[in-house]
Amino acid sequence: LQDLTGDGGVLKEKLRPGTGQPVPPSASVAVKYSGYLGNWNKLFCSNGNSRYPRLMKLGKDITLWGLEIGLMSMTKGEAALFILTPEYAYGQRGCPPSIPPNTTVLFKVEMLDFIDSEECDAFFELTYEQQDRLPLEKVLKVAATEREFGNYFFYKQCFKIAKDRYKRALSILGRSSSSKAEESQINASKLLLFLNLSLTYLKLERADQALKYGELALEMDQGNAKALFRCGQACLYMREYSKSRNFLARAQSIQPFNRDINNELKKLARYYKEYVELEKQMCCQMFDPLNS
Repeated sequence: LQDLTGDGGVLKEKLRPGTGQPVPPSASVAVKYSGYLGNWNKLFCSNGNSRYPRLMKLGKDITLWGLEIGLMSMTKGEAALFILTPEYAYGQRGCPPSIPPNTTVLFKVEMLDFIDSEECDAFFELTYEQQDRLPLEKVLKVAATEREFGNYFFYKQCFKIAKDRYKRALSILGRSSSSKAEESQINASKLLLFLNLSLTYLKLERADQALKYGELALEMDQGNAKALFRCGQACLYMREYSKSRNFLARAQSIQPFNRDINNELKKLARYYKEYVELEKQMCCQMFDPLNS
């Protein structure tokens, strides 16, 4: 066993190696964990049944000192066992009724993912004037981290939270640029966020907003196949078939072998055919009384 604290307070056994750098102290982590008493024979806490564990901020959401020390020794994808003595866990009092006083606890942990939010934390503690004076490189890094948070929540299917994180990133990029090079960097970051927001609003069934952000992306890059595709999807959802066909055909001309684009065109053709058939039936019903 690896002694992480030097006094035997937090012992670690690595079950599966991970990749990359260890978790930094300022990170938000997504982990699967199970806590046990004694010799792994009594489970007292677990989130193992959660498909998408919530992000927990180190130093804020994790209350056990020893567990936090253990987490900071892990890398992405790693699984490990930790033994925490009372001094690094629930102390002399324990946590009645689940955990008796002076109890050594055991944790099995899998590090699913983490996001280092140190730059973000520092950025949002500044005033607007101080934020505006920061070098562009730092601002872009904060926006990229906010987008990373948005991506995490998107894949967790928390689309409203994802949308808010993407919009927060956009607000960071609202500063004026001092050169063409800066403007180009800011616009490149904005383009990614416009595309993310367009897709997220489609998931939220807000096609009007999906179209809005898709068109904002096209203002920056007229030949962006993904933006054209999103706009086509949004118009199809709103039954604006002609506009949908225009967007999708332009996307197909750029990426003729893209399966998603071609399938969306087939879907459009099917929907339009059904729409025409319905129109015919309505017309027949309108004129039948006159004919009779």
